[in-house]
Amino acid sequence: MQAQRSPAMVGGGPGSAAGSPSPATVPVRRRCEGTAMGAVTLDLRPGLGVGPFTLGMPISDAFAQIEHQPNIYDVVHVKYFDEEPLKLDFVISFPDHGFHLRFDPWSQRLRLIEIFDVKRLQLRYAASLIGGPSTLATFVSVYALFGPTFPGIFDKDRGIYTLFYPGLSFAFPIPGQYTNFFNNGEVADLPLEFSDGTTPVTCRVSIYDSSTDSKVGVGSLMDKAVVPALPSGSLYMEEVHAKLGEELWFTIGGQHIPFGASPQDIWTELGRPCGIHQKQVDQMVIHSASDLRPRTTLCGDYFYNYFSRGIDILFDGQTHRIKKFVLHTNFPGHSDFNSYMKCNFVIYDAEGEGTQQPGNVSKNCITPRTKWEQVKEILGDCGRAAIQTQGSMNNPFGSTLVYGYQNIAFEVMKNGYIATVTLFQS
Repeated sequence: MQAQRSPAMVGGGPGSAAGSPSPATVPVRRRCEGTAMGAVTLDLRPGLGVGPFTLGMPISDAFAQIEHQPNIYDVVHVKYFDEEPLKLDFVISFPDHGFHLRFDPWSQRLRLIEIFDVKRLQLRYAASLIGGPSTLATFVSVYALFGPTFPGIFDKDRGIYTLFYPGLSFAFPIPGQYTNFFNNGEVADLPLEFSDGTTPVTCRVSIYDSSTDSKVGVGSLMDKAVVPALPSGSLYMEEVHAKLGEELWFTIGGQHIPFGASPQDIWTELGRPCGIHQKQVDQMVIHSASDLRPRTTLCGDYFYNYFSRGIDILFDGQTHRIKKFVLHTNFPGHSDFNSYMKCNFVIYDAEGEGTQQPGNVSKNCITPRTKWEQVKEILGDCGRAAIQTQGSMNNPFGSTLVYGYQNIAFEVMKNGYIATVTLFQS
């Protein structure tokens, strides 16, 4: 598991220079009056979100919210499973405010918000406050604020009783001497009060999508939280099919972008780019025996950056025609993380595979899920790799390896996952 601290440590948001400090780096804390620990108050929206964080939002949008309010979200931990980043959630944690955000590792969208220290975060629901250092979130106060609901579930092994509302749950630790209140995992009377007049205090609050009627809580119940469905026609995670040596096909919008297209074609099909910048001299071109032109700092070629689509398009500086596409996976552990949204590409050989249909990908296609060993099984061995440092003095993640085939090159991280794919015509 890897961890990073402070929002500035995770890329820089779309359009910014890529780069992330070492996981061991401790950021300078930034405080302002009124944001001392536990004083922050966020609006609670059951089934929707908390404060500026909305269920279903892409992780890049969450970082944008964090960077917009640095005096509130001044200490941020980012956690992920470095060796297998698609196996566990990406987690953005706010230890000073007692809550964290869980993102589905494939779609990189927010699926669950957990408040793990209710005393550190005050919640506003309608006109009432609950939690924080001054307002205990007891069972009685929760029931009084949110109203009647069905009996919850008692986890005997954990000693936790969970009360459920649509898109919202509260977990309460139950002392061992009071487990006789429960019959078959349920409590007979609500609101729950013990014989000595006390009532349990919430130890965890979960906010999740309520469209599936799932009961989400602690332990295995946490896994039942799902990412909300995307709105109809959304381009997020749109499958982008790449026919080697030919074109990109955007399966929702229906655009076909071939090699050799002009900037005017791209503006017409994809709209205005998020950024445009001139390409530095290609450091890999020295390995090309067919290109004997002298090298200068700038080569004249230029990129259209579509950060929101996870794509860069390179134009030849003389002909003003597309010569390369660069597709980004946006995996953590790479210096470009959070500079691009994830490109959900599907790469195949048009002659060998035929046209692929959206959502029906054959085993010989390459996607962001495909690891390097699987790529070699599909395309064959390509020989030795070139080492790419990304400026190792400022890149804590170390170098990546670049492997080239006809019409395609892969940048591969140390864990074997693909960081970027570059498409060109040999």
